[in-house]
Amino acid sequence: MTEDEDELTYADAGVDIEESEAATAALLNAVGNVVDTEYAGLLDIGDQYLGLATDGVGTKLLVAEALGDYSTVGIDCMAMNANDLVAAGVKPVAFVDYLAVDEPTEEFAEQVGEGLAEAAERADVALLGGETAVMPEVVSGLDLAGTCAGLAKKGAVFDGEAQVGDKLVAWPSSGIHSNGLTLARKAVQREYDYEDPFPAAEDDRTIGEELLEPTRIYTDLLDPMHEHGVHAAAHVTGGGWTNLLRMGEFEYDIEDPFGAQAIFGLVQDLGNVSPEEMYRTFNMGTGFVAAVPADEAEALADATEDGKVIGEVTEGASVEIRGLSLD
Repeated sequence: MTEDEDELTYADAGVDIEESEAATAALLNAVGNVVDTEYAGLLDIGDQYLGLATDGVGTKLLVAEALGDYSTVGIDCMAMNANDLVAAGVKPVAFVDYLAVDEPTEEFAEQVGEGLAEAAERADVALLGGETAVMPEVVSGLDLAGTCAGLAKKGAVFDGEAQVGDKLVAWPSSGIHSNGLTLARKAVQREYDYEDPFPAAEDDRTIGEELLEPTRIYTDLLDPMHEHGVHAAAHVTGGGWTNLLRMGEFEYDIEDPFGAQAIFGLVQDLGNVSPEEMYRTFNMGTGFVAAVPADEAEALADATEDGKVIGEVTEGASVEIRGLSLD
């Protein structure tokens, strides 16, 4: 990258997060009468809530298409939905997918199906099938989305509001997950093709394979979070670390975050992306965060394979990460 290479932002790449959030709010206002948490819609069915979350894989599909490898995108589709239910305190139980294509082929459909089946096993949910739509005048290539249903007793849903004095317990991501790919793709393509070797790899892994690393599924955190009294949780997806503000308008002081995987450094360097923009767009190595009473934080971290305390909740309205301020 030359010194005068333009600085990339997510909005420049084609995705304006503020406009997206405004459009979502307008849709919900128009529908009306929606029981909505920050991550899932809830339907009162007596002594339980039926939780629903819907999401897609996004432009990560363009990397899969370029490589002809669709084996992991089913995992991403499941993860993006199931993790949203987990952030609400809801146990995912069933999943349906929607695959839209311009031209169906057995090869990629089989790969997508195998990924979904593996993800269903990882998430411990029933895969109920779905719909494949052939729409050559609407879709170029393919689009993959899904809906996950879950159940939670009334008392099991997280309050959704952190408290001053809470500690923040977090778990690492598996990589770039399935958001921010529009910016990541434009950055890496300034210098590399997807088939090129990933510079930081110790093996023959390509840049495309690194970008396709599937999203981690966090359903295993649900029971420990309930047992240790979590007040609120954040799935670090679109909007990056500003997702923590969905737990309430407080200051989230991050003292010891997980390190960002090498792919983020490559994107930042090639795209000349500012540190603030990186943390507003990507998970930067941390995929899930929970606000928990201070006296339960270490126990929650120890109850999981790789959790750790990364910070605390104080008065304010921003996310503070090692000198960076996001609001």
